[in-house]
Amino acid sequence: MNSIQKSLLAHRSVRQFTSEAIAPALLDELLQCGLRASNTGNMQLYSVIVTRQEPLRSELCKLHFGQCASAPVWLTICTDVARYHQYCRINQCDEPYGNLLWFTSALVDASLCAQNICVAAESRGLGFCYLGTVNYNTRQIAELLNCPKGVVPVIAIAMGYPEEEPRRSERLGLDAIVHHETYHVPTDDELAATHRVRDNDPFNRRMVEENGTRNYCEIFTTKRYPRSMNESVSRDLLNFLKDSGMWDF
Repeated sequence: MNSIQKSLLAHRSVRQFTSEAIAPALLDELLQCGLRASNTGNMQLYSVIVTRQEPLRSELCKLHFGQCASAPVWLTICTDVARYHQYCRINQCDEPYGNLLWFTSALVDASLCAQNICVAAESRGLGFCYLGTVNYNTRQIAELLNCPKGVVPVIAIAMGYPEEEPRRSERLGLDAIVHHETYHVPTDDELAATHRVRDNDPFNRRMVEENGTRNYCEIFTTKRYPRSMNESVSRDLLNFLKDSGMWDF
């Protein structure tokens, strides 16, 4: 097993950071690693917004509900067809990329870029946390960061030097995730067996007790991501995608 594999298998989400700044040259190296990621048609339909300065950093943190407040660097990775449409205009070409196909393509590209950055960051002793809250306040984050039409924040990463060594979260195994040749629909017993690693995890069992739920699954469906919240956030996100020109119907 090489050092990259060891680093990937040891990954932990870091939420508490020291006050040590990330050197600009190092940050540029990490971003270059991101830009080398595979992408659709080599169009690179994404942009990375680096936020380090106050008060903007604190304002951005508020839109992520105060998470990772000690992180010295925030990366907001956006799907971006605005840049390519401008490229089309100056070359007197059609501007055909403001639609669902290219939003999903750009979302994949942005995700590959983000993961390259994060793998490179861990190899240099940095820690980070992906923040799903970018989907909860997408419009407000876009406004704060002056994103023009065609630019949609989709990934947020808080990064810095770790002040903690948090627990390594459990993961479902290969038997739950990997399908050989075609998709295998598991029986209820098979699925329950593959999820025991999650249900029997001591931290998760403590969460069940503290939340008074019947099981770990119910924490997600009633506490963390209940239906009413999912539907409300989905409506807001869809409305923003329409306003941004990324959903053409």
